[in-house]
Amino acid sequence: EVQLQASGGGLVQAGGSLRLSCAASGFTHDDYAIGWFRQAPGKDREAISIISSSDGTTYYADSVKGRFTISSDNAKNTVYLQMNSLKPEDTADYYCAARYYSRAYPIADSYYYDYWGQGTLVTVSS
Repeated sequence: EVQLQASGGGLVQAGGSLRLSCAASGFTHDDYAIGWFRQAPGKDREAISIISSSDGTTYYADSVKGRFTISSDNAKNTVYLQMNSLKPEDTADYYCAARYYSRAYPIADSYYYDYWGQGTLVTVSS
């Protein structure tokens, strides 16, 4: 069973930075997509950034392009989300999620993700 442990959220001022971590375990083969979704109060969950284990392909939501960077440390089985130039509208619960077969389904559709970590809250003050 895949398990995901997210950490790194907190309170930061606008313009500041945070780094989220997702420690993953339990993958039984090496073709999977893993990354980050977020959900703000009253809004739908949205994909923020995803990385494919098979070829390193990345996805970024338009709202975070140029500000957020996803990376993975295979030795530590950990995926990171470096968030720079944070804005108040980035405030949300951030969730790490994963699924097998990175290319089989739309990469940004949360419906196709089977494994979810607990949320970590990011609050950006103005």
